[in-house]
Amino acid sequence: MSVPTPAAAMAIRDSLEEEVLIALVRAAWLAAERSNAVTAAAGLSPSQYNVLRILRAAGRAGLSCTEIGARMVTRDSDLTRLMSGLARAGLVVRGIDSDDRRRSTNRITAAGRALLRRLDRDVADAATQSLGSLGRARLTALRDLLVAFAPPQPSELT
Repeated sequence: MSVPTPAAAMAIRDSLEEEVLIALVRAAWLAAERSNAVTAAAGLSPSQYNVLRILRAAGRAGLSCTEIGARMVTRDSDLTRLMSGLARAGLVVRGIDSDDRRRSTNRITAAGRALLRRLDRDVADAATQSLGSLGRARLTALRDLLVAFAPPQPSELT
C-alpha cells in the first residue's frame, strides 16, 4: 500500500523538491513535538534546552554567545536575552574571558547539568517514540541523508 505524500494528500501539485521540503518540515515539527513537551514541562523553551546541551558538551571552558549561536539547531534572534534568562534562572553563569575582556564566556552551572540529567531519559524516550518505529537501518539512512543535505559546519565540530 502506498502512502500519499503530504502534498498529494492535500491535492497540491508541487515539484518533487517542494514535496520533499513540505514532508521534511512536517516531519521535523512532528518529531520535535514530544521532546518540546518534555522540555516545556521543565520550564525550558527548545532554544534554552539546546543552549544547555551545547554548554554541557563544551565542559569547563564554556563558550561565547557567537560560538553557541553557531552550534544551535535553530537560530535564535536574541541569544543574549536567552542567555540572560538562563543566568537569572541559575542554569548558566556568564563571565569575562581572561584573554579578551571584550568577550564573555558562558558556562553551564551544576543546577543546569542537574536539570539536563533529569530530562535526558524523557527526551531520549520522546525521540524513540517519535522515530523508533523506523528501525535502525532506516534511521541510519535518514540521518545520512539529512547530514548530506545539511552537513555540520566547521564551527559546529569544535
